Amino acid sequence: MSAHNTRQVKCPQCGEPALYTAENKWRPFCSERCRLIDLGEWASEGYQIAAEPSVDDFSSGMMPEEMTFTPTRH
Repeated sequence: MSAHNTRQVKCPQCGEPALYTAENKWRPFCSERCRLIDLGEWASEGYQIAAEPSVDDFSSGMMPEEMTFTPTRH
């Protein structure tokens, strides 16, 4: 890749310039350290994608069949 076609981006973690090329194995990050810091943030739920609550969301600890109760008389 020629020098004038080399794309530089800001590292999403530290803001330093990073080469966005196949040769940069950490792209879009500038280093392995920045890549691992970012991965750790995702793993510890430091980053979250905003979304509306879903019926399929089991974060309440309840199964869907437990969310509504209809008593049965025998």
